[in-house]
This record gives sequence, structure tokens and C-alpha cells, in this order.
Amino acid sequence: MDPQQPNNPLHGITLETMLNDLTVYFGWDMLGDLIPIRCFRTNPSISSSLKFLRKTPWARSKVEALYLKNFNKIQKSKKDE
Repeated sequence: MDPQQPNNPLHGITLETMLNDLTVYFGWDMLGDLIPIRCFRTNPSISSSLKFLRKTPWARSKVEALYLKNFNKIQKSKKDE
């Protein structure tokens, strides 16, 4: 772990990685229900969602919070694949 950010659990994890993991784990429909933003509900794609999330801090923080809440489950499901 980087000594400059010892208490940051998201250090080294890109927004794209988080979004990919969340969409694999939940799917777009469930993700749109958990975080009700248009880019997850209407014609969703990774690229359009990344553009929106990079420009919208409140939405990005919701994605980060959901990722952190489910981090252990997501990592376990990735190992099981």
C-alpha cells in the first residue's frame, strides 16, 4: 500500500475498474435501481457512464460508496469465475 494514502481503500482502483466490476456483479438494471441515474438506465455503456461520473462528483461518490460496501463480495465473485 502506498505510504501517502494508507487509509484510502480505493487507492489504485480506477473508476473504470469499479464500474466494470459493479456492472458484472449487479448488471445495468440493478445498478440503475441502486443508483438511479440516467446513464445507468437509458442505453447504458461504460464510456458514457465514465464521462458522466467524471463530471459529476455526487454520482461518483455514490458509485464509490456502493463499490466499497460490496467490495468483498465483488472480489469473491471475481475469484469464483
